[in-house]
Amino acid sequence: MYTICHAVGGLLTSLPVGEPVWGVASLNDLLYVLRSSKLSEQIEVYDADCYRFQQYITVPELGVGNDMIACAHNRCAYISDTSNQCVHRIGLAQDTALTKWPVDDEPHCLSVTDTLSVLVTCDEARKIKEFSTDGKLLREIQLPEDVVSPCHTIQLSSGEFIVCHGGIDDRVHRVCLIGSDGGHVVKSFGGLKGSATQQINLPAHVAVFDYGFLFVADSKNDRVLLLSPALTVVRDVLPRGQLKWSPMRLWLDSDIRRLYVAVNEVKDGICAAGKLLVASV
Repeated sequence: MYTICHAVGGLLTSLPVGEPVWGVASLNDLLYVLRSSKLSEQIEVYDADCYRFQQYITVPELGVGNDMIACAHNRCAYISDTSNQCVHRIGLAQDTALTKWPVDDEPHCLSVTDTLSVLVTCDEARKIKEFSTDGKLLREIQLPEDVVSPCHTIQLSSGEFIVCHGGIDDRVHRVCLIGSDGGHVVKSFGGLKGSATQQINLPAHVAVFDYGFLFVADSKNDRVLLLSPALTVVRDVLPRGQLKWSPMRLWLDSDIRRLYVAVNEVKDGICAAGKLLVASV
């Protein structure tokens, strides 16, 4: 396993620079890119093979989109909307049906579980909210007190959760394995925020790779990090000099072994521009 994972990583191409990117997903040979556009055309659609632009998708009443994921089984995408405190569901079949449901907390990043439910990480409330695909609230999980400003959650096949946490004003920034009840941290990587090998700074997003290895968007350190299932450092997959901008969102397409990395240029604390990088894994 370690030999395989030491070999992963290699930048293939990048999509054009434009508005900041806040979500990326792929489905049925198409690549979907969510940008923070002032226009109504927020989602760009590309061919996943040659990265040719195909079309725009408009999401009515979308405020501040903060993440986007896709579900192959339900053939849809979900977008978290922080300003309206809701999740939008977009059909990616021919009908492109649009619905939305309230979260009643400010939603941050999203993920889909093995049972096809949607996990919404609520950073200010320190909660994980689980919804059905049609927006029914299934349960709320309160995170431990030391998990402050959670950004993104993924549920493993074991039922446990991977949570990355740490906001701009927080001292501790970590990637944690949390028990299936959400009540305790089993193990973690990180600690005081920083740029050393064993530190991270503003972990923004995670993706689960083969055998439980993790990709981590270490946004303030401008790198994508690979962690082992034991939450130890394997190596930088995309290091600082290669990324140049801050990685904000990740999407892993295991079928074609591609890691999509949304990077944004940050000026004076504001995301000024963004692009999508494509790496082989």
